[in-house]
Amino acid sequence: MRFLCLHGKGTSASIFKSQTTSFRAKLNPSFTFDFVDGFLASPPAAGIDLFYPPPYYSFWNTFAIPDIRRAHAWLRDLLARDGPYDGVMCFSQGCSLIASFCLYHQAETPDEPLPFKTAVFICGGAPMQALEDLGIEVSPQARDVDSKSSKALAEQASTDAILKSGIDRWQNAHGARSDSGVPLDPSNVFGLDFTKMPAHLRIKIPTVHIYGNKDPRCPASLQLSHFSDPRLSKAYDHGGGHEVPRTSEVSERIAQLVEWSAVAARVG
Repeated sequence: MRFLCLHGKGTSASIFKSQTTSFRAKLNPSFTFDFVDGFLASPPAAGIDLFYPPPYYSFWNTFAIPDIRRAHAWLRDLLARDGPYDGVMCFSQGCSLIASFCLYHQAETPDEPLPFKTAVFICGGAPMQALEDLGIEVSPQARDVDSKSSKALAEQASTDAILKSGIDRWQNAHGARSDSGVPLDPSNVFGLDFTKMPAHLRIKIPTVHIYGNKDPRCPASLQLSHFSDPRLSKAYDHGGGHEVPRTSEVSERIAQLVEWSAVAARVG
């Protein structure tokens, strides 16, 4: 099972490889992972230069639609040149790239299969600008949550926050918790109404959505999970922030979910 792996903004392929070492070590050798750098040079993500040296990369530096579509074209060329890949595994901005790529694919070429069979999203989300461009209604509430959660992530991931509070810096102010026992109302997932979502925009491959209930961007992860077919999707709250925790328990569960995605992709 061959996965293409796309990192977060202001990091790199080698950083994402390091971040995922613990759970990948629990998978058998039939799983292989291709870590690829973004095509744009980037400043470091907040706090990342405390732990990892440059260079740093991204897939876009603004949310302008031409920049997002340029990243899609880059991805399409990469898949054609270096593929085929059975699946994709991504973190943060890498998730935004894959999610938006899938949604535009569904909108523009719905009769063609995606060029991969499964996707593992870690701390992901879909860009609001892309949703609007696709004709999806983005409410003022959704815009507000997106703006405030992005700002909170920058603050909580910063060098100052790391040095002052360590792992205790992570706080999610939007009540997006998977352990509350109360499912989200699909008509209002932090301002997005999935009861009105066009059926053709659903992501139709097996997906895994991994997020942390302390991540300020947790609402984006939960919104993204609602774009997936619930019959072909699994979600897991790792309990942390905007990160890939490396505890044995979390690593074991993520490895199990990657294995599930492979089986689901083969069945599909």
